[in-house]
Amino acid sequence: MMMMMMRLHYHNHYRALVGLLVLLFPLLFPALFTPFSHASTSTFLEWNVPKPRHSWLLKSALQAETSNTQQSDLWTPLGNQGWKQCVESSVGPTLPEKSTGYIQVFLDGGLNQQRMGICDAVAVAKILNATLVIPYLEVNPVWRDSSSFEDIFDVHHFINVLKDDVSIVRELPYEFSWSTREFYSTAIRTTRIKTAPVHASANWYLENVLPVLESYGIAAISPFSHRLAFDNLPMDIQRLRCKVNFHALAFVPHVRALGDALVSRLRYPSETRTTLGTTYLRETADRRRAGKFVVLHLRFDKDMAAHSACDFGGGKAEKLALAKYRQTIWQGRVLNSQFTDEELRNQGRCPLTPEEIGILLAALGFDNSTRLYLASHKVYGGEARISTLRQLFPFMEDKKSLASSEERSQITGKASLLAAVDYYVSMHSDIFISASPGNMHNAMVGHRTYNNLKTIRPNMALMGQLFLNKSISWSDFQQSVMEGHQSRQGQIRLRNPKQSIYTYPSPDCMCEA
Repeated sequence: MMMMMMRLHYHNHYRALVGLLVLLFPLLFPALFTPFSHASTSTFLEWNVPKPRHSWLLKSALQAETSNTQQSDLWTPLGNQGWKQCVESSVGPTLPEKSTGYIQVFLDGGLNQQRMGICDAVAVAKILNATLVIPYLEVNPVWRDSSSFEDIFDVHHFINVLKDDVSIVRELPYEFSWSTREFYSTAIRTTRIKTAPVHASANWYLENVLPVLESYGIAAISPFSHRLAFDNLPMDIQRLRCKVNFHALAFVPHVRALGDALVSRLRYPSETRTTLGTTYLRETADRRRAGKFVVLHLRFDKDMAAHSACDFGGGKAEKLALAKYRQTIWQGRVLNSQFTDEELRNQGRCPLTPEEIGILLAALGFDNSTRLYLASHKVYGGEARISTLRQLFPFMEDKKSLASSEERSQITGKASLLAAVDYYVSMHSDIFISASPGNMHNAMVGHRTYNNLKTIRPNMALMGQLFLNKSISWSDFQQSVMEGHQSRQGQIRLRNPKQSIYTYPSPDCMCEA
């Protein structure tokens, strides 16, 4: 009995000591408790401040002069390419007389991946003659953003634009109120479809989902991202997907208002900024002095840097930090890890650094008077990493430099809304360019192609090879860049089999004029 009491006594002291350590340890060693996806991008422990890796090109880029003719050609909008938008049904309004039931989808990923999922959900509802419930957006595990569909998109506009195509409801009727995300996460449910293959055909949905709808009146599909094929679908279904993406998915009013204010401040930088009311922003501007601006999407966060397995000049500390990150997040299973940095760059598999995209822009003819909007989240390396880019383009702006903290209060800390503002500004820019392929790049290429807007697609393999050539002169470098990007500035490219309709909307959603 005495021994039991002594053990209990020591056990209680041990638990108290452990509890105290649990409380104190994060305070003593906070860096160890920083989630990888939210780790500071500028901690000196992870990298040494990188020096310019292409100093001979950078020096020439800073001294380069652009002729008036080159400037004029650069900023000239795309001409008529012989294509027009075609998204309306070929047979007029086609809303079914009777719905087969309710379709729910649960979408993961970031803003642009969710956009594609929403478009596919509308198409699947159409295929099944079902009623679509406004899609549920999962909490993003990387950015921890819990924004809902209604937080990001204008629901009334969404339903109204599609009212003649698909029946859409904001929420389920009472008799189906049990069908929730929590309901499906606790056990296997007969109304959940969890076996939808990637790029499933229309027939797959008719054979596997329609019977569930007919039996239970509802079907919940999860996972759903990339679960509808891009090929062998009726033309009206393809056009409907584009109608959703390019017309029905409008952002909520406060995002559009902030976006309009940012665009106005980019075009009329000398005007006085005014804020009227708490929800909408108003700008006063002299339309006779409208300026032009380019949007640069700079995806250079820690995820991108680590997954690429490339060397970005941060020294051994950076290499070690990124290798550790790869091991933690992907258990080291990164395909690029088997190649050398030189091999990766020759293949165009390394994202362009802020320095490299700046030199590319200078070679294309953008000079230091260019107004450049930086659309990005966190840049790995922070301000030190983008200092060279800012040196080349001193009139570089972003959301923080253009809008006050009060004006940004509704989007601060919400990755999807921050991305929505960048998307909106990007769609209103004269030129868009991305430093690396990805969902934002693909979304912009597709949407701006649909609107016939100039969009520069970096030739990644060419740029990798040029930057590896340490003896190339500025004139040869610039000539190679100009020639290598002549046909990569928004010219219509027809979609090939298996390619995304959201990146290549022609010919499915565009007709020859």
